[in-house]
Amino acid sequence: MQNRRDTLKQGAVVAGLLASTGLFPQYAHAFNKNAFDAKSIADALKAYGAGAPAESKDVTVTGPDIAENGAVVPLGAATTLAGVKQMLLLVEKNPSALVAMFNVTDSVDANFSTRAKMGQSSDVYAVAIMNDGKALFAKKEVKVTLGGCGG
Repeated sequence: MQNRRDTLKQGAVVAGLLASTGLFPQYAHAFNKNAFDAKSIADALKAYGAGAPAESKDVTVTGPDIAENGAVVPLGAATTLAGVKQMLLLVEKNPSALVAMFNVTDSVDANFSTRAKMGQSSDVYAVAIMNDGKALFAKKEVKVTLGGCGG
């Protein structure tokens, strides 16, 4: 019988082997500290080299109208556009605006979901950064009744 520690150790070994063979190239450059430390949406987009964002009906953001618990708010970002390089999920009033970043290729369906902490009611943005540097977004207001950041 395998316990959790052994499973995690084996997973780390496999990930290390894949990374060393180049099969996991996103691990080499996926983390953008400046973007995740950004306090504003504009700063997060700037860290990814994106231009000024433009609203687009081709990008969708999903989330509840009212989140009962700000500690686990289900959010999603999607687009059917071709030529998307990255999809970002941002929460405007969080201490760090960037919640998640997903690398996209033509072989990946640009439809992602995750759970995020939200300390207060805020606009949530899904941003598609295109190969040419354009940034297209959709936004949705999510009201939080019980804050997830200690409030």
